[in-house]
Amino acid sequence: METHISCLFPEILAMIFSYLDVRDKGRVAQVCTAWRDASYHKSVWRGVEAKLHLRRANPSLFPSLQARGIRRVQILSLRRSLSYVIQGMPNIESLNLSGCYNLTDNGLGHAFVQEIPSLRVLNLSLCKQITDSSLGRIAQYLKNLEVLELGGCSNITNTGLLLIAWGLHRLKSLNLRSCRHVSDVGIGHLAGMTRSAAEGCLNLEYLTLQDCQKLTDLSLKHISKGLAKLKVLNLSFCGGISDAGMIHLSHMASLWSLNLRSCDNISDTGIMHLAMGTLRLSGLDVSFCDKVGDQSLAYIAQGLYQLKSLSLCSCHISDDGINRMVRQMHELRTLNIGQCVRITDKGLELIADHLTQLTGIDLYGCTKITKRGLERITQLPCLKVLNLGLWQMTDSEKVR
Repeated sequence: METHISCLFPEILAMIFSYLDVRDKGRVAQVCTAWRDASYHKSVWRGVEAKLHLRRANPSLFPSLQARGIRRVQILSLRRSLSYVIQGMPNIESLNLSGCYNLTDNGLGHAFVQEIPSLRVLNLSLCKQITDSSLGRIAQYLKNLEVLELGGCSNITNTGLLLIAWGLHRLKSLNLRSCRHVSDVGIGHLAGMTRSAAEGCLNLEYLTLQDCQKLTDLSLKHISKGLAKLKVLNLSFCGGISDAGMIHLSHMASLWSLNLRSCDNISDTGIMHLAMGTLRLSGLDVSFCDKVGDQSLAYIAQGLYQLKSLSLCSCHISDDGINRMVRQMHELRTLNIGQCVRITDKGLELIADHLTQLTGIDLYGCTKITKRGLERITQLPCLKVLNLGLWQMTDSEKVR
């Protein structure tokens, strides 16, 4: 007796359809009534984010999304009112408006007119017309928000952060990349330093302050005092922070990832402060900190030996620094030393001999390495990623 796919129970069909990509999920719904019904089972669409161009009215759009249990939406282009989305999906969990340049405070204000307890994630990255006024609405009506992306929203000020600190107590992740008006005062609001006005976002675990040029070491003091649950801190391109600020960060027990990329005032002294504290960092990025050299590697080996990822691209390190570090770094899995032009085959041999758990290494622009050193690196038993970039073999090194 032959069994045809049409004989399968709807639950089995739904299980099969759940493995398809989004486009194919839609296609199988057009095959026949049985497949359409099976494809509309909520298990098929679990975790799917609908990507929409909002141009003209489509009365069936949101009922269709709700029938399939879709609660995550990305708006690719916004030519209708945002309230159209909010009214159509009252149980929305995630709303991504990244790059919707025409979104204004007025448009957002008309959409958020009552509490939306289901909304957990809101992405407003590169919505450049959004100001503190919108953050007031968000703080008032999105009390359960856990993730807020504001990267590139260059009109946000400390007042906006005060509003966030007043209303969004469940916030776990906040991205303020390139919010150029944000200063130490605003970070103080987030960290609960102004309790008389706002409780603060004391549950923050992920904080991105990349390219916030007005921040100084005082911000790091606020963070260390108020944000005890912080796990990931991105301070890349923050030129106003210095070695002294690292003292404040050095005893943050929950912090496991710190990004100091292109922080021009961080030197070996700053790395010393981090290493002498009680940090249990898993990831550290000091790439393009041109005051970081071999002495930093000695400090890392002494106090940050539990690192699994270390980025030192374009730092002034040499084979001597590698020698001082490798014997203690048994947990290291990823090492980025691209554009470290003083590294030679000797350094690579030390890495190959001692960092046997490495799964990835970046050697982009390391112009003094040769085929001999690379042969040692490629013998690492766990290596999966090797970036060579600008490296080139000389004619005498090429296999003939």
